[in-house]
Order: sequence, then structure tokens, then C-alpha cells
Amino acid sequence: MLRVTSINVNGIRAAAKKGVIPWLEKHNPDIVCLQEIKVSDQDLADALRHPLDYRGAFCHAEKKGYSGVGIYTREEVPTTLGMGCEEFDPEGRLISARWQDLTVISAYLPSGSSSEERQAAKFRFLDKFGPWIDAMMEDHKKTGHDYIICGDWNIAHKEIDLKNWKGNLKNSGFTPEERAWISDVFDRRGFVDVFRQLNPDPDQYTWWSNRGQAWAKNVGWRIDYQIATPGIAAKAVATSIYKDERFSDHAPLTIDYDVTL
Repeated sequence: MLRVTSINVNGIRAAAKKGVIPWLEKHNPDIVCLQEIKVSDQDLADALRHPLDYRGAFCHAEKKGYSGVGIYTREEVPTTLGMGCEEFDPEGRLISARWQDLTVISAYLPSGSSSEERQAAKFRFLDKFGPWIDAMMEDHKKTGHDYIICGDWNIAHKEIDLKNWKGNLKNSGFTPEERAWISDVFDRRGFVDVFRQLNPDPDQYTWWSNRGQAWAKNVGWRIDYQIATPGIAAKAVATSIYKDERFSDHAPLTIDYDVTL
């Protein structure tokens, strides 16, 4: 069984202080995809670079204290940073780890909530990201190689995926254009929303605002995903969102796949 966990840590050092490493030891995922690590390479301590028996690889943002993604694996595997995009690769948004039959990506898609300029940037990112993942699906169809794109996509897909959907129809992360784009990922591009394949229930969220009592009242958004090619998606057998402890404003999303690396 292959256990894959994805978590936006909102600062890897902050999450470590809140107990995320002991939780990983107890939960025992084989692959951990991290987003928003918010640390430069020189400031990343060895205890977080290679915790427990993991080997860490990271894509840091050029801007200090911003963005950044990483991936923990059980052994050293080849990794690729970014998607060959001059505008967005310096923001540290993508890292890919490749095994013989599987590639796992930790992705942190831009948020557009801070300004109209960042929303425009988000749409430019999606314009670049779409063809990049199209190449993955093409490779999957030709060779059978599977892909899992983990991470914070900053888009809630359907009304079931956020509590207050009526009040967010014009807000970043739930605009008609963003929802149509992610629908296209599933309907035309052929990727699978693995969590929803296993769990059709409402009130399943992965992010909560720090304002008010959003966490306590479960007023959240499901914006963290494991989106996969059909081959490995069909082998997903269990999923969970961990909420017993809070390491971040996001909760860890875990999926077990009936495969071995």
C-alpha cells in the first residue's frame, strides 16, 4: 500500500513547532507533499530537510518567507523544479518526484484573493499549468506512467466544496472561470479528483480562515487535492482529512493507493 499525504504547512518551521513531525511519524505516509514552506534553503535546518527516515527535496521561492514547496520520500528520487515558466518558477510552486511508474507533484497554485493583479496572475498561471499537465496525461495514455498532483490548488470545485458558497460566487477561488477551469481538468483532460471518488459527503474541507470560529464551526473550503491519472486513481482505496490537531490553516489530506513503488 502506498500512502500519500499532502499538506499546506503555512510555514514549515511553524508547523514543526505545532507537532507535524511527530504526527508524520505516527501516521507514516510514504510520500509527503508540502506547500507554502516559507523558508529559504540556507534557513532550512537538517531536522526539517530530512526528518525521521525521509529524504527531502525542495523548490524554494526567491522571495524570502514566501511560498515554496517540498516533498519527503523514503529514498532519494530524481526531482524536477518548476514547469519551465519564467514568471512563476521563481515563486517556488512546483516540484516533481519521479519513480519508474509514477510521478508525484507537490503544487501550490497562486491565490488571487489579495488583489485584482494577483487574480490576473492566477489566470496566467492556469494558462501555463494546463498544457503542462496535458503533457502528463498524454504520457500516461502512451506509456501507462501515472501521475498524482498533490497540493493546494486554491480553487473550490463545486458548491459542496465550501460552506458558504452563495457568498463566495464572485470571490477568488470560486469564480465561475476558476470552477470551469478545474471542471475541464476532470471532464476534458481526464484527471480524477481522487478524494471525491472515494468520499462524496458534504462538509469535507481542508482549509479554514483564521477569522472568527471557522475551524471550530467547520466553515471551510476544500481547496487541497490529490488529482491523478486514471490508472492510479482506480487503485485508491481510502482517504482521510486529519483534523484532530491543527498544524496549519490547512489540514493534511491522505490517500492510500493499492500499489507499490
